[in-house]
Amino acid sequence: MKVLDESLFWMLLPFCHLLASAAEHEEVARHAIKLHRGKGATAMQRKQWVLDSCRRLTGLLRQKNVVLNKLKNAIRAVEKDTSLSGEEKLFQVHTFEIFQKELNESENSVFQAIYGLQRALQGDYRDVVNMKESSKQRLEALREAAIKEETEYVELLAAEKHQVEALKNMQHQNKSLSMLDEILEDVRKAADRLEEEIEEHAFDDNKSVKGVNFEAVLRVEEEEASSKQNITKREVEEGLGLSMLIDSQNNQYILTKPRDSTIPRADHHFIKDIVTIGMLSLPCGWLCTTIGLPTMFGYIICGVLLGPSGLNSIKSIVQVETLGEFGVFFTLFLVGLEFSPEKLRKVWRISLQGPCYMTVLMIAFGLWWGHLLRIRPTQSVFISTCLSLSSTPLVSRFLVGSARGDKEGDIDYSTVLLGMLVMQDVQLGLFIAVMPTLIQAGASTASSVFMEVLRILFLIGQILFSLAAVFLLCLVIKTYLIGPYYRKLHVESKGNKEILILGVSAFVFLMLTVTELLDVSMELGCFLAGALVSSQGHMVTEEIMAYIEPIRDFLAIIFFASIGLHVFPTFVIYELTVLVFLTLSVVIMKFVLAALVLSLILPRSSQYIKWIVSAGLAQVSEFSFVLGSRARRAGIISREVYLLILSVTTLSLLLAPVLWKAAITKCVPRPERRSSL
Repeated sequence: MKVLDESLFWMLLPFCHLLASAAEHEEVARHAIKLHRGKGATAMQRKQWVLDSCRRLTGLLRQKNVVLNKLKNAIRAVEKDTSLSGEEKLFQVHTFEIFQKELNESENSVFQAIYGLQRALQGDYRDVVNMKESSKQRLEALREAAIKEETEYVELLAAEKHQVEALKNMQHQNKSLSMLDEILEDVRKAADRLEEEIEEHAFDDNKSVKGVNFEAVLRVEEEEASSKQNITKREVEEGLGLSMLIDSQNNQYILTKPRDSTIPRADHHFIKDIVTIGMLSLPCGWLCTTIGLPTMFGYIICGVLLGPSGLNSIKSIVQVETLGEFGVFFTLFLVGLEFSPEKLRKVWRISLQGPCYMTVLMIAFGLWWGHLLRIRPTQSVFISTCLSLSSTPLVSRFLVGSARGDKEGDIDYSTVLLGMLVMQDVQLGLFIAVMPTLIQAGASTASSVFMEVLRILFLIGQILFSLAAVFLLCLVIKTYLIGPYYRKLHVESKGNKEILILGVSAFVFLMLTVTELLDVSMELGCFLAGALVSSQGHMVTEEIMAYIEPIRDFLAIIFFASIGLHVFPTFVIYELTVLVFLTLSVVIMKFVLAALVLSLILPRSSQYIKWIVSAGLAQVSEFSFVLGSRARRAGIISREVYLLILSVTTLSLLLAPVLWKAAITKCVPRPERRSSL
C-alpha cells in the first residue's frame, strides 16, 4: 500500500498546479515537499492527500464530459434553427468547436505531463544522451502546443471580428443609413473581400512541409512603436512598425512580406544603415585620397567602423551585402564595355590555360602542405581553391583609366588579366556547383566513391555544356538582337535618359538571370552583357558609360563597405604575426606561380607583362567569404580556419594596391603610364 501511495503521489504531483486554486498553491507545494521528504506527515495523511487529489481530478474530468455533451446539444440546436442564416450557423458552430478543442487539448496536456514524468523517472540521470533526447521531445511537444495555441488565438480573433461586424449590422438594420454611410459600408465590404483575396496563408501552407521546423523566437518591437505610451498592445501588433525576430541561435530576422499588403511599410533600419554608410564613406574615402591610398580602402574602413567589430550600428547586414552585390554586377558590366572581343581572340588560349594551371598548382601545393600538417584532403582542396581565386572587382578598379596598349602588335596586359579573371569567375561557378557533391563524397563510404566520382564528372560536363550554351546565346544576340535593341532604345530615349538607363540595366539583369539559370556565375553574365554592348562601337560605349558610372560608383561604395563588415581588427591584432606570415606566403606564392605559368604560355615578345598580370592576380578574391561561409556550415572547415581565411583575404586585398602600383611603376614606361589607383 505504501508503494502504491508513493507511485500515486508521483503521478499526481504535476496536477498540483492544475487542481489547486490560487489561494492553495503555496500550501499544496509545501505539503508535497513534506510528503516527498517523509517528514511531518503520517501514512494516513499521505493517503488522504492522494485520495483528495484523485477526487478533484475525477471531478474535473466529469465536468469536462458534461460540458462537451452540452456543447454537442448546442451545436445540434444551432443546426436546426431556421431563423439563422447559413453564415451565422457556421460561425456559431465554429465557436463551439473551438471551445471543444480547448477542453480536449487541456486534458491531453495533463496526461502528457504524466507520461513525461514517467519517462524522467525511468531514465538515468548519468546518461546525458538520454536526457538530451527527453529534452528534445519536451521541446517538440511545447512547439506543437504553441502552434496549436497560436492557431486557436487567430481563430478567436476572427470570431471576435465577426461578432463585432454582426453587432454593427444589427445596429444598421435598426436605423436608416445615409447615402454616405451606405457608400462607406460598400467600401468596407469590398476592402474585406480584397484582403481575403490577397492574403496568403503562408503559415498554414508551410507548417506541414517536409523540412520545416518549429522554433521558439523572441519578437522585439520597433523602438518607435514601443516608446509611445498611449498605444495599446493590439495597436502595436497591427501597427506599421517592423518587428524583429531573434531565434535561439541569435540569428535576427526582419519582416519581408506583411500579412496586410494594402499598407505600405519601410525597413527603417535598412534606410538608416545606407544613410550612415553614405555619410561616413565620404570622410574615409577623402582621407585615403589625401594620403595616396585608393578610395576603396576608405570604404572598407567605413564598414569596419560601423560593423560588428566597431560601433555595431549596422542592423541589416544581409540587406547591405545584397545591395552591394549590385555594385559587383555594374562594375563587371563596365569592365565588359571596355573589353574588346578582338583583343580577346588574341589571348583566349592564355585566358583559358593560365587560371587552370594556377588552380592545379595551388591544389597540389595545398595537398602537399596538408599532408605535412596532417590536414584532411577535402579541407586542403577547399582552402587551395579559395586562395587560387582573385578579386575581379578590385582589379577592375585598378584597370579603370589605365593604359590599354603598349606596343603595336604586343598583347595588352589588361586584356590578359581580364581574360584570366573571367575564367576564374567560371571556375568559381563550377566550384560552387560541385561543392555539395564534394561534401557528400567526403562523407561517403569506399563502396560509393566511384559513384560520387561519376557524379562529379557529370556535373563538370553539365557546366561545360552550360558555358557552350551561354556563348552560343551571346553569338545569336550579337548577330541579330543587340543592334536593333540599342537603336530602339536610342530613339525612344531622346530627351529621356531614364529609358536608356532602364533598357541597359534590364539587359544586364537578363544576362545574369540566364547565366544563373544555366548554373554559371551571375558575374559572367554581367561581363558578357558589357562585351555585347561594346560591340556596337566606341560612341555607344562612351554614352552608356557616362550614364552607368555614377550608379556603379555608389553601389561599389556599398559593396566595399560590406567587405569591411567582415573584418575583425581585434582578431587580426591578436594573431597579427601568424596572419602577416600567412598573407605574405599566399601573396608571394600566387605571384610566383602566376609568373611561372605566364612565362610558359606568353609569347616571347610579351614576356614583360607577366609581372603586371602576376601582381594583379596575387590577392585573394572576396568571394572566399561566400565559399568559406558555405564550407563552415557544411562542416568542411572549422571556425578557426574560417576566420583565418577571412583575415588573410582581407589583408591580401589591402596589400594588393601596393603590389599593383609597384608593378605598374616598374614595368610600364613613364610616358605611357596612367594612374589607375
